Amino acid sequence: MSTKVDSLDITSIYATPAVRTFKTIELFAGAGGLMLGLERARFDSIALIEIDKDAANTLKTNRPALNVINDDIANISSLDIEAHFAIPKGELDLLSGGAPCQSFSYAGKRLGLEDARGTLFYHYAIFLQKLQPKVFLFENVRGLLSHDKGRTHQTIIDIFKAEGYSVQQWLLNAWDYGVPQKRERLIIIGVRNDLANKIIIQMPRPHDYKPVLRDILLDVPKSEGTQYSEYKKKIFEIVPPGGYWRDIPESIAKEYMKSCWYMGGGRTGILRRLSLDEPSLTVLTSPSQKQTDRCHPIEARPFTVRENARCQCFPDDWTFCGSIGSQYRQVGNAVPVQLAYEVAKQIFEGLVKS
Repeated sequence: MSTKVDSLDITSIYATPAVRTFKTIELFAGAGGLMLGLERARFDSIALIEIDKDAANTLKTNRPALNVINDDIANISSLDIEAHFAIPKGELDLLSGGAPCQSFSYAGKRLGLEDARGTLFYHYAIFLQKLQPKVFLFENVRGLLSHDKGRTHQTIIDIFKAEGYSVQQWLLNAWDYGVPQKRERLIIIGVRNDLANKIIIQMPRPHDYKPVLRDILLDVPKSEGTQYSEYKKKIFEIVPPGGYWRDIPESIAKEYMKSCWYMGGGRTGILRRLSLDEPSLTVLTSPSQKQTDRCHPIEARPFTVRENARCQCFPDDWTFCGSIGSQYRQVGNAVPVQLAYEVAKQIFEGLVKS
């Protein structure tokens, strides 16, 4: 059960267990958010595949003993995967990862795996077909549900079922699971049909206490970050914590917003300053965009890389490689570590009890 604390101890929360039990291969591994959650839940990584050089270097720097493959997944999926990873078909415990959301040129024609050809998901499905793991974990953004009027999501589910898996899915808000951030992720889990009556995976139980920025933001190690222009900084200095453009004089807001002033909708992301008594909004890949500002609660500036990493529950000693822009992207694209752990723990328990 979660309890409120003055400041979340990120390091102790993500201490690595000494014992590993189940094997996993992760595709589209990014900077390691999902990997860290799986690691804490006692999954042992056979390989992490990531095309971005900086993200792959982040993984190699922090976990030099792991098999990090910096390559296009299309090059790997075309290999004899069983031989390449020295794991017989049907023996892998878990295939994990989340391909970027793309439309399918054949969606709706029910051509099976051919529906996905030309997309990155196709290569995830090829791994699934060739390795036939006991369980797969496929995570993605909420938008996958409505992408291309729902056809993309339905095609993915159809392919999973056609490959011989019983599928369940959950739309989880990270804030319900110990992450100080409002961030929804679609979690799709499949169990191979011959094991569906043996491996039972439950949805993780939400925590009683939902952390806010006060819990994690007051003792963050110093790190680099971008700054606002002097003009924007002066405007943010008059925006109260928890406020946005409606909370400053109309003449100043109108001048700053320009054409956005005449747009419909609440435009609540413009000049948005967070409060210590609320969670972060979804951490993005860029620290400062006009429509999606997330100003620091105390200072008139964007969050630093390290502050965003805290919101994503990365441990403070997790080093991000590359330029500042690349580091922001790696953190913003990651699965929150604590959310990954909560899901991975349920998969682990399902495998243990089978």
